[in-house]
Amino acid sequence: METISTREVLPEGFLGDRDDITGQIGLIWEQIKAPFFVPILKLAVLICLGMSIMLFIERVYMGIVITLLKLFGRKPEKRYKWETIKDDVELGSSVYPMVLVQIPMYNEKEVYQLSIGAACGLSWPSDRIIIQVLDDSTDSTIKELVAMECKRWASKGINIKYEIRDNRNGYKAGALKEGMKHNYVKNCDYVAIFDADFQPEPDFLWRSVPFLMHNPQLALVQARWKFVNSDECLMTRMQEMSLDYHFTVEQEVGSSTYAFFGFNGTAGVWRISAINEAGGWKDRTTVEDMDLAVRASLKGWKFLYLGSLQVKNELPSTFKAYRFQQHRWSCGPANLFRKMVLEIIRNEKVSLWKKVHVIYSFFTIRKVIAHVVTFAFYCIVLPATVLAPEVVVPKWGAVYIPSIITLLNAVGTPRLLESLFSCFFLVYLLKAVWSKCRSLHLLVFWILFENVMSLHRTKATLIGLMEGVRVNEWVVTEKLGDALKFKSAAKGSKKPRFRFGERLHILELGVGAYLLFCGWYNLLFGKNHFFIYLFFQAFAFFVAGFGYVGTFVPGS
Repeated sequence: METISTREVLPEGFLGDRDDITGQIGLIWEQIKAPFFVPILKLAVLICLGMSIMLFIERVYMGIVITLLKLFGRKPEKRYKWETIKDDVELGSSVYPMVLVQIPMYNEKEVYQLSIGAACGLSWPSDRIIIQVLDDSTDSTIKELVAMECKRWASKGINIKYEIRDNRNGYKAGALKEGMKHNYVKNCDYVAIFDADFQPEPDFLWRSVPFLMHNPQLALVQARWKFVNSDECLMTRMQEMSLDYHFTVEQEVGSSTYAFFGFNGTAGVWRISAINEAGGWKDRTTVEDMDLAVRASLKGWKFLYLGSLQVKNELPSTFKAYRFQQHRWSCGPANLFRKMVLEIIRNEKVSLWKKVHVIYSFFTIRKVIAHVVTFAFYCIVLPATVLAPEVVVPKWGAVYIPSIITLLNAVGTPRLLESLFSCFFLVYLLKAVWSKCRSLHLLVFWILFENVMSLHRTKATLIGLMEGVRVNEWVVTEKLGDALKFKSAAKGSKKPRFRFGERLHILELGVGAYLLFCGWYNLLFGKNHFFIYLFFQAFAFFVAGFGYVGTFVPGS
């Protein structure tokens, strides 16, 4: 049998490098790149560009609407009837509606006094308000402390009820549902809900309840969140910038156009009859607040957002707590979308426009595409194009659209909006943005941090859509309360211990390594300066991956 020589089987270039592993890997890569990698990458680029265009159109629409609203729009007091509640000698305090204030909590050692004290300090006739503390705590010591705090306020004449249950079924939704079953609730007209770290001002009910009293079509009055620890660290500043867009733009537009916006789960007042008509609280997802809001909206109820009414609360101060919070906020809406999309389509009580708004704008764009495209395009697909120069991403898709979307997202910060509405032309807008926005110098950090968080939001969104293992995971966000005042001193006196398993985050490190590889490849073989972005983004993932994000919590 004739012997076949090696030269007849292997390419000539392969022989010269047969002892060079790098050369062999390079040759194999060149052989599989054209038939497999390039077509898949081109398809991924097209899909991502399509999602980017959808998100771009949504952001531009929101930007146009909020601009018109700020320039020509009427205030809520003009769009809805609002009158102060006038005292009546004959009727006495019965002229005021009965209000239930619910405070759901779970092992809230640091903040239970703040929330209960703020609720008991609400200015409202004492015989027309009931404070209901729904304590699901599993720590017996904390339970005893909360019970004692309720007794202390009860001794001062406050009508406060301390309610517990023997299980945590349904988590917060289960607690709220149980709270509504008590006999004394039947006499209440409205319910105000505050999470354990929320501290409403005394005039909260005076400013919100009249809207519900004089406008029977309104089911909900939602207040804005005001963050007491936004300047605590760089991570809380980033969170504030992200949430400002949600409150300043998304909810304002949804309210002002009579469309739809989701209940934030706290700092809002509901009409109890609207809750009952919508089917009450359900625990089928981890976003019971959004679930109720969607069902009430499908019944024809309207919601009002009061940006001028602000309630103090705190942002997560540790990266671990923030990750759990973002998982719940991303997984829950995606899972709710899966469960309710057909119900929304079949609904006959609302207009086609509202159905389109809820399905396409609220869920598809904001709760799915916004998360997926940020991570998939900017952290996976776009970096991969440096490995295949044949795949060309148009400049409008790689630079212009992302830049405009980022600018539109950033103008949600209050000082930036003030600059925006003080001018009409882009040149003056940019000058005003540069001179007036207190967070402009953080814009680059914010972009990098948002891309890091998009990893977890994308993962959570996919889990929600596919109902994965963690779909119903609920980890209560850690709160510090008064401990914030002493954190600086604690940092100086006690150094955080490095716990290897807790500080290392494998997903972030993996993506960081991928971006670093792409960056070096672009630096060595590329013909552009894309490696600058890749190195910065890789560094951001490494910082998060090694746990150097957030602040040290005393006692942790």
